[in-house]
Amino acid sequence: MHENRASQLGGADLFDLDIIKKYDKAGPRYTSYPTAPMFHAGIGSADYAATLKRVADDEAPLSLYIHIPFCNTVCYYCGCNKIVTKQYDRAAPYLELLLKEIDMVADAMGNTRRPVTQLHFGGGTPTFMNNDQMRIIMARLRERFNFVPTDQGEFSIEIDPRECDENTVAVLQEIGLNRMSMGVQDFDPIVQKAVNRIQSKEETMRVLNEARAHGFESMNIDLMYGLPHQTVETFDRTLDTIIEFSPDRIALFNYAHLPHMFMPQRRIDEAALPSPQEKLNILEHSINKLLDAGYVFIGMDHFAKPDDELTIAQQEGKLYRNFQGYSTQADCDLIGLGVTSIGYVGGGFFQNAREMDAYTEAVEGNDFAVFRGYILSDEDHLRRQVIMRLMCDFALDYGQFEQEFGIDFKAHFADGLADLAEMQADQLVELRDDGLRVLPAGRLLIRNVAMVFDEYLQKKKEGTSFSKVI
Repeated sequence: MHENRASQLGGADLFDLDIIKKYDKAGPRYTSYPTAPMFHAGIGSADYAATLKRVADDEAPLSLYIHIPFCNTVCYYCGCNKIVTKQYDRAAPYLELLLKEIDMVADAMGNTRRPVTQLHFGGGTPTFMNNDQMRIIMARLRERFNFVPTDQGEFSIEIDPRECDENTVAVLQEIGLNRMSMGVQDFDPIVQKAVNRIQSKEETMRVLNEARAHGFESMNIDLMYGLPHQTVETFDRTLDTIIEFSPDRIALFNYAHLPHMFMPQRRIDEAALPSPQEKLNILEHSINKLLDAGYVFIGMDHFAKPDDELTIAQQEGKLYRNFQGYSTQADCDLIGLGVTSIGYVGGGFFQNAREMDAYTEAVEGNDFAVFRGYILSDEDHLRRQVIMRLMCDFALDYGQFEQEFGIDFKAHFADGLADLAEMQADQLVELRDDGLRVLPAGRLLIRNVAMVFDEYLQKKKEGTSFSKVI
């Protein structure tokens, strides 16, 4: 029941201001289910070691995530786990820890031959590591894991164009990376100054051109709306530049101002933030402009060209979602490496220590640095799959779940489906006997639709904060 026709939608189909205002509440982004607030300290390194051993001979592919936490400047909007330092010599001891953790995982899995089809370097700023250090990491990964040929996998890295020159791009291609994601957020100089990220169009375009020249298959650019001093007019100029750059994918993130959670955000002048109405105006204008430029709305905050593999995978019902965002790679085990990284292995989530001292102590002591996690129940697996298909297909085929999980879908999810009645009246979803379809006006509000299938939102942990859905 894959009825995604995003490429045929116009902005007016997607954006209904009154409906968006009605449903604009806080909710999870569902890069995982259950979501991270459900993780608990009852899961530790012994559980992780046992799980790695248990899944070593599975046939499903592997995905690797490597977290490089360092940045040499702080962007005030950032909510990532990072260490701000200009001491580049801090990379060397961290490299040794990463290499040791790679060996520990490979040893626990008995030098598994499971194919690695996806890899992602995130941060922080991964290119805080110098070129030789990046070569060393990839050499160790290739030595200990079974990588598919470069043209058969998604091997990506997040790039700060201010920290990346031609030599770096060449080295990243040389070591087998084939996708690149660049942070831009906004090119307006007043906005850039307000968030402490000064980045020219020229240096961004230079890296983009270098990556294309070196054969990178897919280029993504991250933008952010809701930043201080942004208006429809100023952001329109940024969009003009990005459309001229013509990246394969564009992520348009909502800035979530949560200064009680993220200290750098306390340096943002709240009085300079756009009003809720202006923020929605920026979003509406951006959607219209990107669709008019030929991009397809994939879901959440992602756009891609019609011939991009994400667009094609979605049309074929083969799109997936994990901590790395949307992906064409099947729902594989994800191994997290590095401080604060999260993995999903053998039906469980495992997160490494957030503090460098704790991570260092564990790895140097020949122990995994896992400090919390979550083992999914059968019910969790069912709901995780329902939410995954909603986020990727904008549709559910009840029969698919009844066959796979042995349930009567409408009876099992009677409460959740009842909660969708109002959304159906507002023309966000269409409920049928054999499934449901998210209508165009519901696509931007897909998190709201997914939330009715989230068993834990009703029992939400005190103190849990989610961003607004829009």
